[in-house]
Amino acid sequence: MIVIGTSGWQYDDWRGRLYPRYVPKRRWLEHYAGAFATVEVNNAFYRLPERTTFAGWRERTPDDFCVAVKLSRYLTHIRRLRDPAEPVARFLDRAEGLDGKLGPVLVQLPPTLRADVDSLDAVLRRFPAAVNVAVEPRHPSWWTDDIRRVLDRRGAALCWSDRRGRPITPLWRTAGFGYLRMHEGRAKPRPRYGRTALRSWAERIEAEYGAEPPVYVYFNNDPGGAAVLDAVAFARTARRVGLSVTRTPGFQD
Repeated sequence: MIVIGTSGWQYDDWRGRLYPRYVPKRRWLEHYAGAFATVEVNNAFYRLPERTTFAGWRERTPDDFCVAVKLSRYLTHIRRLRDPAEPVARFLDRAEGLDGKLGPVLVQLPPTLRADVDSLDAVLRRFPAAVNVAVEPRHPSWWTDDIRRVLDRRGAALCWSDRRGRPITPLWRTAGFGYLRMHEGRAKPRPRYGRTALRSWAERIEAEYGAEPPVYVYFNNDPGGAAVLDAVAFARTARRVGLSVTRTPGFQD
């Protein structure tokens, strides 16, 4: 099952593409949630919202909607994974405002942070088993058997990542769910994805996960509505290779 969405929903240049011009910005989340079944929230990375904000997102979205949330940069980029107990507890306390609509938590690491097996394990230990965690390292020193074993032992997914139509991470499966971030395609107009790249990713998911486990796919190439258009195109492609996909907007590219 592909659970497909975009990284955020508040983009002014999506007006007239995803959002009709008559829909006020304060109602964009409701409109987005009618078109997609999930969203990845990045603003929590820069400033952790209050619990009431998370609760508001829960109340404004359908029962089948889920919100993936990026962990605060305070732990990943400032503390650089050290002393995780308080930051993780504070994050979970606020994100619990989503209740059953909390999707995976994304732990994105800074590109200058080298692999640290013990620190990663200490962070992952702080999350309850009921919370799905995906880890997005961005330094090549992380691609080792020791890191893979930690992810596997803790049931955390390695976040697969794409840039310009190519994987920039190993394609490890380390959890009962998958997570893929599509950052930038090579097609025109930039940063769109072409058909070949989208089909390649659908085939990789089908080969590694098959039809059952959820694989969360978020398009992060938001300029000009590219993320929305590519999410729709990817959903069509995934269905062609035999995968089921959550809802996407009904318009054609």
